[in-house]
Order: sequence, then C-alpha cells, then structure tokens
Amino acid sequence: MEGLADDVLREILTRIPGYDHAVTEFARVSGSVLPRRAFTRLSPELNNGSRTSSGTPVRVQLLGSDPECMADNAAQLVRCNPSGVDLNFGCPAPTVNRHRGGAALLDEPELLYRIACAVRKAVPSHIPFTAKMRLGVTDTGKALDCGRALADGGVVELVVHARTKTDGYRPPAHWEWVGRIADVVAVPVVANGEVWSEADYARCRAVSGATHVMLGRGAVADPFLAQRIRSGAPADRDAEWATLGPLLVEFWARVQDKVQPRHAPGRLKQWLNLLRRNFPGAEALYQQVRPLGDVAVINALLASHGLPVAPHTT
Repeated sequence: MEGLADDVLREILTRIPGYDHAVTEFARVSGSVLPRRAFTRLSPELNNGSRTSSGTPVRVQLLGSDPECMADNAAQLVRCNPSGVDLNFGCPAPTVNRHRGGAALLDEPELLYRIACAVRKAVPSHIPFTAKMRLGVTDTGKALDCGRALADGGVVELVVHARTKTDGYRPPAHWEWVGRIADVVAVPVVANGEVWSEADYARCRAVSGATHVMLGRGAVADPFLAQRIRSGAPADRDAEWATLGPLLVEFWARVQDKVQPRHAPGRLKQWLNLLRRNFPGAEALYQQVRPLGDVAVINALLASHGLPVAPHTT
C-alpha cells in the first residue's frame, strides 16, 4: 500500500497484538542495484533485526520486471538480513504499470517464472521468499498460469489479491479464485482483498478455502481487527478509540519527523479518513481536521480533544 503503510504506520499498528508479520511498500527496481540506504530508508526496521519495536517481523518488497536486476537487488537486500523478501505483482497503479511493474506483468506468466527463479537463487533458504499477485490484468484467463509460474519459480508462499488490475479496489473481491489457484500450486496461498470485518474474514476463508488472510486497508481502517479475529471478542468501539488515541498522537508526531510540514496534514487526514469507517470519534476529528493545513493549528485541535502532541524523539 504505497504512500500509506510506511514504517510510521507499521510501527503504530503493530503495537496492537495480532499481526504475524508486515510487508513494506515496494522498492522499485529499475536498471541498477539500489544502495543499502535505499532499503533501510524504506524499512528502518532492518536496523532493528527487521522487526518493529513490538517484535513484528517486516518483509521487504521488490517491484520490477528484469530478472537479473531483480536478483542483483535481492542479493543486496539479503545483506541487510530482512525477515523476508517479497515480490510485487499486485500494484494496479497506472504510473507503475506503464513502466512494466506490478500487476501489468500478469499477462506474462513466463516472465514471472524467470523473475522468481532468478530471485530464488539470490535469497538463501532461511529467509522467506514470497510473492503477491492479482488475478490478472483485465481478466482471470492467466491467473492459474501466474500462480503456477511463481510457485514453480521458488516462492514459498503466495498472496493472492482477489481482483484484477482493472478492478482496482472496487468491490467485490473474487475470493473463489484464491481457492482455484491454491488447487494448482504446492505452496500455501494467502487470501487478500475486501476484508474489513470479522464477518468478511469468515466469508473470505469459507469461499477461498484459505487458512490465512492478509489484511490491507481493513487493518488500517480497524487496527484492532486482527486482535479480535484471534480472540473472538466483540468490538468495543469506545474502549478501542480510547486505546487508539495515544497511538494516533504518536503517529502524528512521527509523521512530522518524517515529512515536510506541508505534507504532514495529508497523512493524518488519510488515516482518519479510513478510521472513520469504524470510529465515530474519528469521524468527528476528521471533519475538523479536513480543512486544516497548518501543523500548529492541528496540534491545538488535537489538544482540545485531550490528545496533546509532545515532540517525538527518534
């Protein structure tokens, strides 16, 4: 989730129990070997054993179309000892796809196989090597071939976002295709797409037959979703919002440390916009923050809600 699930949000979300691991935004691979600092900038967790401060492992994702260059970058990444190396064949963004990245490659299963084979040789067996794909570019005609290509190429786990590139993020997700892909590969297949609630999770597993589910925007909109799935406890939105308040404040402080002041308000609005699906308090706060662009004014607003912002020290 480029521009959303960066190291700041990963750090905050994984303070809440329930997540097995996280995956970074993609490192774009194009014609050269990225320096180590490019990987540590994308995933500062690499400097902490490739884990967030709460101990959640973080896998680093690569995106590109040249097998040799992808392998060379994977070898460079391996020197940073990541918790895992993941390949992105799921991004539907036009700017990425125009440069032969992400889901645009799903019309070329043979290329997916060559990329996976090349990267597999660069990633030692003790580091999980995984991939994420969609169901195709415009249709599902090559979905099974793509799944087989990646599994035969050496990935040990495959995440399937159950929509095509042209579907984007429009509902529904076609979870039945996750099961169809799982039927033709010999590696675990993880279902992904349109899981916003415990009920969605249960339906996704029932329809796909998948044992495991990856949460994307659903986890950002409801940071306690994974915890409730594991515990079976009902949602208590008032208690959850009270717990989320200090985490929201820390998120805002860390965002200010990371980006220029003119960009910081947009990040806060982005998260609140998703949180308001589930939290009335987030809805009220979003409506007040939405027209604001000055950091100091937003700080004063948060303080008026009982959320004082202290300077963050990294």
